[in-house]
Amino acid sequence: MNTEPRSPRWMQQVLVVAAVYNLAWGTFVVLFPTVPFGWLGIETPAYPSIVQCLGMVIGVYGIGYGAAALDPARHWPIVLVGLLGKIFGPIGFVVTASAGDLPWAMGWTILTNDLVWWVPFGLILVHARRVRSAG
Repeated sequence: MNTEPRSPRWMQQVLVVAAVYNLAWGTFVVLFPTVPFGWLGIETPAYPSIVQCLGMVIGVYGIGYGAAALDPARHWPIVLVGLLGKIFGPIGFVVTASAGDLPWAMGWTILTNDLVWWVPFGLILVHARRVRSAG
């Protein structure tokens, strides 16, 4: 029997929303890899399959977030990997855009794909550490 304290409901809800968002965005990008570029008014990539691969990875993260929603404190490594991707992704974007290899307009995708998740994922990890320390 699991004697660990239950994670607050909002943590499970955040992870379910993250799962749905990532599955939806990932699926959309796999099916329509050039559409987001049109929305931003920038040139579409010569190799849309690269964007589709990124969409696949985003979708796989969604599956992980769905699993982590079942018990956020127990499945903290999934949340950690997600947060690291959401930190390193924007860093990579800034480096790449600064070098002129990506248009700055692509930065808008970082808001919903990365930045909005930093605080809730961070709080989930703090909670998981407290649960592990108390056990």
